[in-house]
Amino acid sequence: MEFLLLESPALASAVAGILGLLVGSFLNVVIHRLPRMMERDWHLQCAELRGETAPEKERLSLAAPASRCPHCGHAIRAWENIPVLSFLLLKGRCSGCQAPISLRYPLVEAFTGLLSAFTVWHFGPTLAAAAALLLLWAMVALTGIDFDTQLLPDSITLPLVWLGLLFNISGTFTDISSAVIGAMVGYLSLWSVYWLFKLATGKEGMGYGDFKLLAAIGAWLGWQMLPLTILLSSLVGAVVGVALIVLARRGRNVPIPFGPYLAAAGLLALYWGQELTQSYLRLL
Repeated sequence: MEFLLLESPALASAVAGILGLLVGSFLNVVIHRLPRMMERDWHLQCAELRGETAPEKERLSLAAPASRCPHCGHAIRAWENIPVLSFLLLKGRCSGCQAPISLRYPLVEAFTGLLSAFTVWHFGPTLAAAAALLLLWAMVALTGIDFDTQLLPDSITLPLVWLGLLFNISGTFTDISSAVIGAMVGYLSLWSVYWLFKLATGKEGMGYGDFKLLAAIGAWLGWQMLPLTILLSSLVGAVVGVALIVLARRGRNVPIPFGPYLAAAGLLALYWGQELTQSYLRLL
């Protein structure tokens, strides 16, 4: 089987796509539960500081309790948990109470599956492809969580920094010196912008999670890809922000998460960073 995957990029991509569908289903759980787990932990810490006993609550982790309908509590059966297909078979509704199921669940699964297949097709069945899949899956989870809660959990961003450095010891995407410098410059660049903005306006323009995410991108791709990542993320963020204000009539004072745009820009740099940079330099 391993020989077939190495000899057939199309087969390797198909396997990666199926794996991506399954991982996408798990990422939906991460996006939904991890912020709630963090919130519970904060409440527990606050109760301990006050010398109080935290109230007993149902155990919550990425593995327990089993998935269930948030409306009626119907336990999701195995056949109802097949990525994308179950949503289509159920016609987008809970089999217990007929409440609508969020369209985001199959979209996350399909998006993760398609990009996983493309990743292996792009890099081939190599170590770089396996590493890129880990980065992709982490970016999908961070994007969903940031959209929902404007949080970028340390439990994802910090391991991502170290993983990037680890892979680049052998030069998977860049040399280790560029990776180390990329992690430092990625963090300090947005940290500097944050403090300059805060000193000038008295407001916080972004969160510390954005610093760590850009540090992770620098650790994976090297400092050379940071200007492109910042440019792309700012451009996309500005376009989406203006569109939300004009079309959705969203107030200018309503904060817009920056993490999803950093994640998207980081993935673009992962796949086509050299080509995009060379095209930009030719234009100049």
